[in-house]
Amino acid sequence: MFGYRWRWLSCQWPTPSQLPRFEHAQMPVPPLRGAAAGGRGHLNLSLLADRCSTLRSLTVVHAAMLVSGRLASDAFAASRLLDAYTAFSPPATVLRLLSSLPYAPNTFMLNTSLRALASSPDPAFALAFFSQLRRSGSTSYSPGRHTFPFLLKASARLPLPVSRQIHPLVLKHGLDRDTYVANGLVRAYSVAGRVRVAQQVFDELPERSTVVYTTMVSGYSQNGRYEESMGAFDDMLDEGFEPGPVVLASVLSACARSESGGLVMGRRVHDIMEQRGMAAPVGVILGTALVDMYAKNGAIDEAVKVFKGMPQRHTATWNALISGLAHHGHGDDVLAMFRQMQREGVPPNATTLVGVLSVYCHTGQLGEARRVFASMEDFGVTPSIQHYGCMVDLLGRSGLLSEAEEMIRGMTCKADTAIWGALLTACKNHGDVDVAERAAQEMLKLDPNNHGVYVVLSNVYADARRWQDVDRLRKVMKGAQLSKIPGSSTVDGCDDG
Repeated sequence: MFGYRWRWLSCQWPTPSQLPRFEHAQMPVPPLRGAAAGGRGHLNLSLLADRCSTLRSLTVVHAAMLVSGRLASDAFAASRLLDAYTAFSPPATVLRLLSSLPYAPNTFMLNTSLRALASSPDPAFALAFFSQLRRSGSTSYSPGRHTFPFLLKASARLPLPVSRQIHPLVLKHGLDRDTYVANGLVRAYSVAGRVRVAQQVFDELPERSTVVYTTMVSGYSQNGRYEESMGAFDDMLDEGFEPGPVVLASVLSACARSESGGLVMGRRVHDIMEQRGMAAPVGVILGTALVDMYAKNGAIDEAVKVFKGMPQRHTATWNALISGLAHHGHGDDVLAMFRQMQREGVPPNATTLVGVLSVYCHTGQLGEARRVFASMEDFGVTPSIQHYGCMVDLLGRSGLLSEAEEMIRGMTCKADTAIWGALLTACKNHGDVDVAERAAQEMLKLDPNNHGVYVVLSNVYADARRWQDVDRLRKVMKGAQLSKIPGSSTVDGCDDG
């Protein structure tokens, strides 16, 4: 044939030095056949590859292409086969097929391989593959508007600020004003937490689209810029773009967490959904977002109404309502919802149980809290610091300080200053000097400069009329020049939400 082969390590992921090389990259690509040449058999095989719904059926088409010789001489057929494999196989399979071709792959094939690597468990290989393409000096490959979004997708999934290295290449190829590429930049910068740079890319676009607006609204929301998220959504509507489910869910998330105007905007979003027939009935994702928005804003009746009107609910839907009810002090309703959840066979998760335990914590129902805590493993949930925190707070309030200390020391996760602080405060309330001293020692191991520890322990000594210990602590504090951080606290008991 053409005598063209790429080196490929078939048994494992490649390192950058083991990616396909381009020693014969100038070799001509065979002419497109199938649709272009009118070969009906060729076209049928290509169409079959597109329509395969299982890997087994695709391998049958692959075999037919090999037997007929189409794969060795028809770049169109090879392109379609390669594209089809990305839906069923790991990137290594895609690259093995690419490396087996007896001719230089076209741009579509290379971008398809890049897409597979960008979506793989290790997206760094997409960047290594692209670097290899650039180093090869191949004139048959020039990155374009369908290349950079895949690179940016990969960079968004990496901890390193790779986007800053790709951005200059985008500018070099004159694609910074392309909405498709710019959308990838906005997403990558937003995921990296560089919202201002994402906003700059967005602002410099001469024309915007529904997709890039959706990415910008989501980027603001995911980075805690809730008011800006709602503002961008307003701009999107003003420019006449039609909001889809993704942007609606994002702006509802912002409304749920905004400190100003969240409920007003959330109701407006709900009206938009009803006008467009998206709320009759509402789906799981948008329904959950609505319940969460109303519940967090204290509009409990509206949250319950949306919840009851949903034909299908996910555990997250129940959690949104339970957490909202708990946060706003509706303890009895939380427990009623939890019982209903169990009756309907919906498995609670870690978030559900934090909400339930927080209610038991504040209502002092130790027996019920013990029962739920003991059954967590039956639900497949491993206790976290939040679950332990609720139990320690409740045990402390009940005066069971030794049991609370024992629970902390036996935790499956590392104790923090908050949970030891809850115990220390309980010791103050119940006058237990011995446990208080041990709790204070553990807190100081974690945070030696914590002023609050000395203050609470000093109060414990004072209540016990141990004045020498009070004086000793004051001298320690004065000698160390400790100062309390404004707004901080040694105690962070059971979370209401």
